[in-house]
Amino acid sequence: MFASPFFFGKPSQRFPGASSLALYPGGGCAFRCAPLREWYTVNSPLPQPMADRNETAPPPSSSNVLATKVDPTSARFEANMRFLADVMSQVHNDEEKIREGGGAKAVESQHKKGRLTARQRIDLLADPTSFFELGIFAAHGMYEEWGGAPAAGVITGIARVQTRLVMIIANDATVKAGAFFPMTAKKVIRAQNIAIENRIPTIYLVDSAGVFLPLQEDVFPDTDDFGRVFRNNAVMSAMGIPQIAAIMGMCVAGGGYLPVMCDHVLMTDGSGLFLAGPALVQAAIGQKVSAEDLGGAAMHSAISGTVDFREPTDQSCLERIRSIIDKWGYRRQSPWDRRKPLPPAMAAEEIYGIYDSSPARPYDTKEILARILDASRFDEYKPEYGKTLVCGYGRIGGFAVGIVANQKLHAQATDHEGHKRLEFGGVIYTESAEKAARFIMDCNQNLIPLVFLQDVNGFMVGRDAEWSGIIKAGAKMVNAVSNSVVPKITVIVGGSFGAGHYAMCGKAYDPRFVFAWPTARYAVMSGDAAAGTLVEIKVKQLERSGKTLSEEEKKELYESVKRTYDEQTDPRYGAARLWIDKIIDPSETREAITHALEAAALNPDVAEFKVGVLQT
Repeated sequence: MFASPFFFGKPSQRFPGASSLALYPGGGCAFRCAPLREWYTVNSPLPQPMADRNETAPPPSSSNVLATKVDPTSARFEANMRFLADVMSQVHNDEEKIREGGGAKAVESQHKKGRLTARQRIDLLADPTSFFELGIFAAHGMYEEWGGAPAAGVITGIARVQTRLVMIIANDATVKAGAFFPMTAKKVIRAQNIAIENRIPTIYLVDSAGVFLPLQEDVFPDTDDFGRVFRNNAVMSAMGIPQIAAIMGMCVAGGGYLPVMCDHVLMTDGSGLFLAGPALVQAAIGQKVSAEDLGGAAMHSAISGTVDFREPTDQSCLERIRSIIDKWGYRRQSPWDRRKPLPPAMAAEEIYGIYDSSPARPYDTKEILARILDASRFDEYKPEYGKTLVCGYGRIGGFAVGIVANQKLHAQATDHEGHKRLEFGGVIYTESAEKAARFIMDCNQNLIPLVFLQDVNGFMVGRDAEWSGIIKAGAKMVNAVSNSVVPKITVIVGGSFGAGHYAMCGKAYDPRFVFAWPTARYAVMSGDAAAGTLVEIKVKQLERSGKTLSEEEKKELYESVKRTYDEQTDPRYGAARLWIDKIIDPSETREAITHALEAAALNPDVAEFKVGVLQT
């Protein structure tokens, strides 16, 4: 059962030099960082660079500590809390079902072969509680005609192994023998792309029957299909990104190239590595040969010389990987500034009562920031200008960050002629876009990673907006986001609609990670707006052909369109297609962003910042 975060305890233990270790009922936990030495040793063996500091933060100034007006005893707060807890419970229940993989019988079959499941392997490989899974909803609700493919048959995520941050990609052999569906290939490629962009060492736990043949035309030929995996292996190797592959089951056909293109190749007894299995060999050339003689661990260890380490069991293989990583050296440090983190001054669990999805009850996004930022400190940029976007500087997990967040509160503004107007929360106006564009450029100038919090309805429309140059200002913001060279992390809190999605660093604008709350809605426009528009178009089409719909028929058509549209705007729909890397618990937003920033800190290279032609 899912427990509301209000029943989660405070961190039960705090260690000198560790940011936090929180133990929750039922064995859940939130974990960040290892020993204090880790602040330095993630990227450099010596605590010399100024970018990573273990100094005590200066005492808080009342001028930059966010205040709160939240009343946790109010009926609205309690209603919001219940709503978000229910939505989060549905997500947790779906995740638990996905973690069952191919089911109990498939797990039993894997154990009978003397092999562990993918999740059991990850538990033994990763440092305790450090695995941060990505893409668990991949292929959710897809391939039902083939029995489904939970998590797309492959488990991916970042973890610590011997305190080092790594990307783990593990085939789940309980799902169709680990075969590659179209979304399997895309999920592996997404994990590799994250590793490439952030320079994350990558470990592959290989146990796959190869391409899922009934869908081979959607797996084999394109740029984001199966072959791209091996191309990425080669590119990562050339970039100096360490890769380790452990063959812990079958590895056949083209998939055999993946482990052999890595820096280290391990193989367990009973596993198989061959371009063609015994049956195909006999059919092709008439040769009868056993799987062991054809491509077993003993042959590849002693005869072909393909395998670096031959291990008797999964357990010994995973321990060998940990031992290898323990010997790795350290690379250059990234330029992102980091201090020892401080917890927010206000409880993250209160986010449940603050967030309100109703357009009629706007919430203050600064109340959310107060529960995410270190010590709740925030230096707001141009607070009196462009009020529907909140920009400013703070720290998350010790990292300096620039925040660009949609403000949901309505605001009073004054135009150039002195006229007062009401600006609607969640809408980007000309002044907001101009402010954000300038702020984003400033963060690039000063090497400050950017965090975008999306709850956006889109850009303002109408005569006044057009006369004010909304398109020009929006283009300026999109240009700044597009050409930004510092790490960008996007969190979709609520609506992510229209061009506002693009300007707030949507997936097409290369954020290092895209996270979403379960309340996120991801589409060109909201379900209500889309249904109203589509129904109006349909009614006019029918009227032109001489047909008229009754009010009841119009309502039925509206509800039908809205149901379909709402299903497609659900974050699980987007996560199934890898538009979203992870659906996160709102109270764990700070932890998710910290994981992403720690990953980004492994890449020390920053390109020159250039924006090209800006509309002025």
